[in-house]
Amino acid sequence: MNIKLRNLKVSDKEHFFLWVKDKEVIRYSLSIFQKMKSDEEISHWFDMLLLEESSYNKAIIDKDTEKLIGYAGIAGISETNLSGEYFIFIGDKSYYRKGIGTFVTKEIVKRGFKELGLNRIMLTVSEENIGAVKAYTNASFKTEGVMRQASYRDGKFHNKIIMAILKEEWLNE
Repeated sequence: MNIKLRNLKVSDKEHFFLWVKDKEVIRYSLSIFQKMKSDEEISHWFDMLLLEESSYNKAIIDKDTEKLIGYAGIAGISETNLSGEYFIFIGDKSYYRKGIGTFVTKEIVKRGFKELGLNRIMLTVSEENIGAVKAYTNASFKTEGVMRQASYRDGKFHNKIIMAILKEEWLNE
């Protein structure tokens, strides 16, 4: 896979102005993306993201072109519970359906367990987001439950699936 991860940089911000304004790109993403409309709002969000200390954020880069295509990481890291919540956002639609989600998910999980010393990494995903559910399943996340009608997109409610992977499960792969 010609993908690498690196730290997010201030210069990465410009990509988010287009991505966050694209309804298809943000369809299943953070609820805050659904509300942000102006470049100022997006800029403020990105600046705060770079300052966030309880998150592990990495830029997703195409190795061949050095192009930023999204970001991924672990948010809400609890040093007490040794856990956090995985997320991924691929903003460049030309990279959809190429296995990048699975590759990046596996890489971030590995870093979460090895570098950050976590024991549990969880996520929530809209039941409608079939590609993401497949990527997370391929990365060995297990379904733990369903939050009924927890997401509102496209004028209707969607269930969200709670998935997680434990360090011991990851070590046994």
